[in-house]
This record gives sequence, structure tokens and C-alpha cells, in this order.
Amino acid sequence: MSIDNLLKRDSFIERGARSRAQALLDPGTFRELAGPFARLHSPWLAMQNLVTQADDGVVVAKGKVAGHPTVVLAIEGAFQGGSMGEIGAAKIAGALELALRDNERGIPTQAVIVFETGGVRLQEANLGLAGIAEIQSAIVALRRHRPVIGISAGTVGCYGGMSIAAGLCSYFVMTREARLGLNGPQVIEQEAGVTEFDARQRALIWGLTGGEQRTATHLADACVEDDTALVRASVIDFFARGVPPVHRSDRTADFLACLDRVDTGRQATAQDVRELYAKGLE
Repeated sequence: MSIDNLLKRDSFIERGARSRAQALLDPGTFRELAGPFARLHSPWLAMQNLVTQADDGVVVAKGKVAGHPTVVLAIEGAFQGGSMGEIGAAKIAGALELALRDNERGIPTQAVIVFETGGVRLQEANLGLAGIAEIQSAIVALRRHRPVIGISAGTVGCYGGMSIAAGLCSYFVMTREARLGLNGPQVIEQEAGVTEFDARQRALIWGLTGGEQRTATHLADACVEDDTALVRASVIDFFARGVPPVHRSDRTADFLACLDRVDTGRQATAQDVRELYAKGLE
């Protein structure tokens, strides 16, 4: 991309959660639900002398995408690393459940989740985990009726239990800057040692968990440039495709078979993984 085009680009990554939700919806249709003035902040963070946020880092917006009723759930990565606590998780799960109810009543409401999260909020532990489980259950229920599209743009990425939620989405869109994984590089290094995964090797991290690699290994469906118009266009395209005949999460045996062929006796390269998954998931 030329310098001129780079300067003109409307970066999706640089937008906050509320701005991302608004940009994805048709102009003039954005309506926020359970917003900051509802004061749905975490009761647990204050008890630990931590600063709360009025919306608990989750934006719930209702509107339309290409004229179709849509709910957008955007996680604010700048607040507590986008971690999921009791309130934020309940907002996402509740919105998905209401979208399911719409579909059962004949209103074809679809959903977009913008993942910018490190997973569960450690300060809320089991409450956050329970909330993530509710999100996962709600995704599976809704995707039977209408597509649930996930997006991970950067800079936090998508990790932990929320990476499982991402895997349950009907379609998943990433940028090259985004990352997707069950455990983050620092966690892997801490638990398994630097010889297993060196968290300082940025090329290795993005080579194995970045958007381009995840798309090549079929863990994501599209890798787009960091451009708001392109991200929105990709969402519209996937909604137009409808519910996929087979969801990614129904192909666990195929993915596990690919994983079993990885040589764990040495550090796998990005190309190694691409070739194994390309053969196993044709």
C-alpha cells in the first residue's frame, strides 16, 4: 500500500469499540442498548480498588447491515485488556439471546461480535467463565437461524475462552495485525518455557497466530486489510452467504487430525502448519 493510500485509509483498528459498532451498521441506524448511562459497571473491580467503566467495556448496538436487522457487540480492548467479567459477558449473551428470540418470532436478526479480548477477567474468575459459557451457548443457538459473524482486528487479539466463542461463529474475519489463539505467547512461555515458545519473537507469533496464517489454516474465513470499508464489506458478503452448511466447530475431527501430524519434536514453522492444514482440510 502506498503512503498516500495509507494516509487516506480509515483504520478499523484505531477505532474504539463504539466507533467500530457504528461503522459496521448502516448510516443512521445505530442505537446503543445498555449504554454507559445505564451504569452497568462491574461491582467486583471497585472492591479490589480498580477503576471501573460505565459500560464494563462492552458496547451493544442495534441497527441494520445492508438493510437487515443486526446487533453488533463490540469489546473495548483498551479497558482491562478486553477481559470478560460478569456484566460485560451478560450484555453479550443477553443481546444474542434477544436476537434468537427475534428469529423465533419471525424477525431475522443477525449478529456481529467484534473480539478484542484476552479472555476471562481474572479479577472475576468463575463469574467471567460462566458468562463466556453463556456467550458460547447463545452463539450456537442463534447460528441455527442466522449467521453470527466474528471480527478480530487488533491490537489485543482474541484469546482464552473468547477464542472458543470465536471458533463457534458462522464466519470469522481477521486483519493481518490480529491474533487468534487459546493461550497468549506470554502464557505459553510462562507455563512451558522459552524453548517451547519465545514470546519475544514477534515474527513467530504472528506467523503462527496472525490473521493471514489463521485464514490459510481455515481457522478464519477472511483476512482483510485494516480498512473500515473493507471490514464492513466482508461482513455484508458473509451475511449474504447465509448459514454455512457445515460450521467450523462441526469439523473438530478434521482439525485434530491436522494437529496430530505436527512434529512436536521441534519448533514448527508457519509454513509447516500451512502445509499440514492445507492437506487435511481440502
